[in-house]
Amino acid sequence: MTIGVDVGGTKVAAAVVAEDGTVVSETRRDTPADDVSRTLQMIMDAVEELAGAHQVEAIGVGAAGWIDAARSTVLFAPNIAWRNEPLRAELADKFGLPVVVENDANVAAWAEYRFGAGRDVESMIMYTVGTGIGGAVIMEGQLIRGAHGIAAELGHLTAVPDGQVCGCGRRGCLEQYASGQALVRLGQVAVAHVPATAPILTQLTGGDPEKVTGPMITDAARQGEPASVAALADIGKWLGLACVDLVQALDPAVIVVGGGVVEAGDLLLGPARRAYVDGMAQRGQLPVAELRPAEMGNTAGVIGAADLARSR
Repeated sequence: MTIGVDVGGTKVAAAVVAEDGTVVSETRRDTPADDVSRTLQMIMDAVEELAGAHQVEAIGVGAAGWIDAARSTVLFAPNIAWRNEPLRAELADKFGLPVVVENDANVAAWAEYRFGAGRDVESMIMYTVGTGIGGAVIMEGQLIRGAHGIAAELGHLTAVPDGQVCGCGRRGCLEQYASGQALVRLGQVAVAHVPATAPILTQLTGGDPEKVTGPMITDAARQGEPASVAALADIGKWLGLACVDLVQALDPAVIVVGGGVVEAGDLLLGPARRAYVDGMAQRGQLPVAELRPAEMGNTAGVIGAADLARSR
């Protein structure tokens, strides 16, 4: 058995995971994201709790940020105050076990590849659609990390040249058109300018666009609210178009879509599939990747991190 740790901006989740991907035991801590030493201590406390009760062989950590090619150092984390943090060495010194540190989207994709939506194939691409968009590429059973460990930033491929300004500093990134933040922006526009098309959102927010949230839009869309249905369809369209480009370049067996926004189900994936199929029409009778929803849910981070540590 191995321990998987999923480190986010608000929580540290950790679990003991068996070889078949079963979670044997789990624990959770709050993340003091602005305090490097306390964040590290929360990780150590969680691992210590689990390692004290179970015999484990290695530790895997998934962190939201850029990880170096050696899978040892967090070069930069946007939601945690980590800058060149030697996380592998710190944990290995503390526990005397092998440690693997990996990007959070990569560990989620590895969980889907090993035990979830991609378990029947050898190559897959994954989008994690949350507030932003993460990505991962697995080809012939290998996680593609690139020369510097930071490959597959799929949310920052250009969707619209000279488009919306992105938090990364570039313009027109896919993240600005197909993410949770893009969804909220569309909902805010509806409440502010065409409230007649968004009566549920308008009622829930009291007409204040700043109070719109992604889950609100999903719930309203399930009730048939026109603006919310259209907002999910719009980000689905952009996601489908992005899939076209990646399939042309990499030819995976499947494309897996995960993250919080995928809870909208076919309200998102239906438009994504239509845009994808239309965009691939010129391929004629040639086989193309199937678009699938993720299956592992909130456990993907700990399970993927633990399995990567096992297969290091």
